[in-house]
Amino acid sequence: MDVLIVDDEALARQRLVRMVEKIEGFCVAAEADGADEAMVAIAAHDPDIVLLDIQMPGRDGLSLARDIAALEDPPAIIFCTAYDQYALDAFGTNAVGYLLKPVKAEQLLQVLEKATKLNKIQRSAAQQNSAQQNPVAKKESQRTHISAKTRRGVELIPLDDVRYFLADHKYVTVYHRNGEHLLDETLKELEEEFNGRFVRIHRNSLVAIKHIEALERTPQGQYQVRLADTEMRPVISRRHVSDLKELLKAI
Repeated sequence: MDVLIVDDEALARQRLVRMVEKIEGFCVAAEADGADEAMVAIAAHDPDIVLLDIQMPGRDGLSLARDIAALEDPPAIIFCTAYDQYALDAFGTNAVGYLLKPVKAEQLLQVLEKATKLNKIQRSAAQQNSAQQNPVAKKESQRTHISAKTRRGVELIPLDDVRYFLADHKYVTVYHRNGEHLLDETLKELEEEFNGRFVRIHRNSLVAIKHIEALERTPQGQYQVRLADTEMRPVISRRHVSDLKELLKAI
């Protein structure tokens, strides 16, 4: 499980890093000293869990937690703070844990294990709810093309030519055999409609299953997808690697 540590105090971050790295099955994917840097780290590393301080310069941890909770497939949030008066507000952000500094190793282990179990349960429930509540996810989409607005008007891109979709803030870019275009649709809408044809490999990307040629490991230890007819190599977040491997075994 990948962990992001957010705290404006470097010594506090270093202490948590040491504690997390001693727990089997967990590693620190990134650190951040404030809310803005944390959101960038979440987009880049797609962590499973965020260890979050509350009192920080600029936006505080409670405000950041609300922003995180609004993301698609958000990581679990565990507050690590020196103040106990924020507990009620913290759990109002759907946090799964509230630890008081100095954090004790046994308490950290317990809440990390709790977050891991909840994460698996929530993801399983979300998949079931998606199949039950979204008629479009039950059957293959009737669309054979994706429409994109360009300077020349509206262009139709054959779905068979699409290699992957990449979200960046409010926009989604479709990468296809003949180039790339911006779309007006959200990644979540595309995932639901084309369930079974595209698979999520990161919080910000979906790839076409039929065009996956291989999973490759970079010198930095990250996995990426090699797709047919493109030099682009979308990065797979660690939390999706095992699911993707199982999917490819079943094909």
